[in-house]
Amino acid sequence: MIAKNEINFGKFEIRNRWALITGAAGLLGMEHVRALLDIGANVVLQDIDPKKLEQARIRLEDEYPQSKLVFSVSDITSEDSMNDLKSELNNAGILVNILVNNAAINPKYDLVSEAGQKTRLENFDLQDWEYQLRVGLTGSFLCSKVFGSAMAQNGGGVIVNVASDLSIISPDQRLYQKSGIQPDEQPVKPVTYSVIKSGLIGLTKYLATYWCNSGVRVNALSPGGVFNGQSDEFILKLSALIPLGRMANADEYRSAIQFLCSDASTYMTGQNLVIDGGRSTW
Repeated sequence: MIAKNEINFGKFEIRNRWALITGAAGLLGMEHVRALLDIGANVVLQDIDPKKLEQARIRLEDEYPQSKLVFSVSDITSEDSMNDLKSELNNAGILVNILVNNAAINPKYDLVSEAGQKTRLENFDLQDWEYQLRVGLTGSFLCSKVFGSAMAQNGGGVIVNVASDLSIISPDQRLYQKSGIQPDEQPVKPVTYSVIKSGLIGLTKYLATYWCNSGVRVNALSPGGVFNGQSDEFILKLSALIPLGRMANADEYRSAIQFLCSDASTYMTGQNLVIDGGRSTW
């Protein structure tokens, strides 16, 4: 039997490269970590939630006992915090070669109460708008500024911005409709989510051309809906909009992350890789 760390992955091999993944303790963040560990990377896991990060550490150290892992409780919305993280890593001899901007806010509201009405554009709170954009868009900008600039100075690297199928299509608000509620009071997917994910595509294209002569490649990954214990009603509604007839499993994006972060995609930059079961083709 061949040990995992002895497998030759060819151009997918990224052994001894350091990857920084933001929001790494979340559902997809953990899958991105596993994807890169599987092809030999060392990984810095960043998250603002210390409890979730500790839970991630326990699981990953058990699953990958031979891998190099660093855990950082820090704030991607603070440039000082990201500069401090870069300095800490540099002092430890760690140079980030790969950045996965994964951290985001997927706003959850109680859709059967008055809070559900707050999702509507007319009622959407400015503080919610500013906070969600700061995490989902400004955070990706700051991490790219701090770590991408260092990559450009040091001969290159890779940035992957995790967007969404809602970066190229609008939310189908029928998915969130509830019976017995007036049309102008129905809950909706908030405007922030679409704006953030669309903005990440713009950021991707900008950075890809800005650093095109510095060896830094920048692409986006746009996942479709991921199964995570949603209600049967929601799953049925969304699955009906997807040609493959189902939501994604969380681990179905691992190979895409491996492709985008490795030398398997050396002629690809400024692109948005959409993996949504075909939803955006209808």
